[in-house]
Amino acid sequence: MRTTGSCYCGELKFAIEFDESKAFRGQCHCLPCQKIAGGSPNVFMTVPETGFAYTAGQPAQYKRPDLDNAVTREFCGACGTPILTRNPHEAPGLLILKAGALDDPTVYGEPRLAIHVADKQQYHYLPESLPAVPRLPGGQK
Repeated sequence: MRTTGSCYCGELKFAIEFDESKAFRGQCHCLPCQKIAGGSPNVFMTVPETGFAYTAGQPAQYKRPDLDNAVTREFCGACGTPILTRNPHEAPGLLILKAGALDDPTVYGEPRLAIHVADKQQYHYLPESLPAVPRLPGGQK
């Protein structure tokens, strides 16, 4: 599948090509994700780095200097819209793409798993049919 996305102001645009059957879709309720999502869970999908390209603008990046193996977050430097996270330590070759950055959000479909629900707030609602784990699958942090 090929689709596009952008930030709120339109300065940053991207195109992505990926195999829908291999794209993991999830919700992350960890506290850092709640911060970057404005209080909501982070709704994301994983896509191959090789199929992703910015087509307009260049993202601003942030990587916490106080953490070993910190992820790199990319966002629009003008309007602040989060676009993706790069986590080469836990997801080599994959990008963690924010569903809200897709031009056609229906491409996302539905989440398949909620992670880090140990940090879930009482105002975060999970569908009863959505599997959920306290942290990451496999007992990772």
